[in-house]
Amino acid sequence: MRFGSILMLAVGLAMDAMAVAAARGLAAPRLLPRHALLVAAFFGGFQALMPLLGWLLGRGVGPIVQAFDHWIAFILLAGIGAKMLWEARGGDAAPTGDQFGLRVMLVLAVATSIDAFAAGITLPMLGAPLALSLATIGLTTAVLSALGLFLGRRFGAMLGRGLDAFGGLVLIGLGARILVEHLS
Repeated sequence: MRFGSILMLAVGLAMDAMAVAAARGLAAPRLLPRHALLVAAFFGGFQALMPLLGWLLGRGVGPIVQAFDHWIAFILLAGIGAKMLWEARGGDAAPTGDQFGLRVMLVLAVATSIDAFAAGITLPMLGAPLALSLATIGLTTAVLSALGLFLGRRFGAMLGRGLDAFGGLVLIGLGARILVEHLS
């Protein structure tokens, strides 16, 4: 797996975290630099941790399914992308309470990184370098989430659903690309 594909995967996975960060920015009465650091650390950290857990699972079962790994990658990435597109259709309720509390951030970080776990399962099957993949996914998510926080504050709710939809399309496209490369 080339760096360009890893970066595309990272951007696709980061879109839901960026959309949630944009919603945080929209709902927060005031943004402080510590809010951006919290969002970047939680979202980026969990987006890097979850593919590692998925990688460990994928590495164990990878040799068994190597003959059809491209289909698994396609199904998982397309499924994650379709889920993101489906979620982009619905509206989120306005958040209440402490927008940047430890419990709130933990729940949001886990919720937005479950797709990264599923993507991590496919990484060893695709020959993606572990350290580069985790660093790219984590850093991309951290940067885009912090950016999303400020964009949400600046441009409001119009970004949230669009970012999820864009991320879903990127993941579906990446899955299709992997399938086409392996079949040709």
